[in-house]
Amino acid sequence: MRPIALSSISLLLLLSSFCWSKMDNNTYNDNHKHKISKIAEASGLSYCKNTDTYMVANDEGSFYEITKEGKTIARHKLGDYDLEGVVCQEKEIIFAIEDGALLLVDRETLQTKYLKIKGKDFTPNKKSGIEGIAKVGELYYLAIQAKKKKDAKILIVKITQNYANIIDSIKHDILDTSGMDYYNENLYIISDKNDKLYIYNLKKGKMKKKSYNLPKFAQEGIAFDDNGTLLLADDNGAVFKYTKKYFKLK
Repeated sequence: MRPIALSSISLLLLLSSFCWSKMDNNTYNDNHKHKISKIAEASGLSYCKNTDTYMVANDEGSFYEITKEGKTIARHKLGDYDLEGVVCQEKEIIFAIEDGALLLVDRETLQTKYLKIKGKDFTPNKKSGIEGIAKVGELYYLAIQAKKKKDAKILIVKITQNYANIIDSIKHDILDTSGMDYYNENLYIISDKNDKLYIYNLKKGKMKKKSYNLPKFAQEGIAFDDNGTLLLADDNGAVFKYTKKYFKLK
């Protein structure tokens, strides 16, 4: 067999580098086209129906309210909290805190109430903390960021006067869950590990077979508005906006 010349190897490496560079540029250009806001450490999103705005959580204890176009209306620092998910309601905002708690915030006065999550089968730690929250009826669904399939689950909690009590859980196989939202009777779950969107049908009690590819960045939150527009938060400091058609969602 004739040995490959060094010049040929160099050419192959150069072509490979060019192809990867072109792919990176295409990814950057596509992401840039969908970016509507720059928010440091964006870690959670929620649509506020009564004001037609979005709440954006940040994992350094702040939250932002932005318009649908991405303009910042307000920013507030709540304290030294690792906020990893948010649910916006008419009078109250509920934040999921990574180390196992919920933070209830009055939208008008910004008064806070800290509730520890209590119940069986949950020991909060940095390897399997809370990474997403969604409200379904009067209950809250909390996504766990699991590194092993045996730990992958969604906690269902009920808020009481002093605690957020676990009343049930949903097992699944999604690793590194980084955000979740409830929309059209489904839980939409994102994984930062493999840049995928998964859909759990609550009515049928099972995960849909099809998953959807997401743009490659550090997804940390997902939210739908009343028109079905989808927003994704990037932990590297951005909020992106997409149509359902972009991901071929029904």
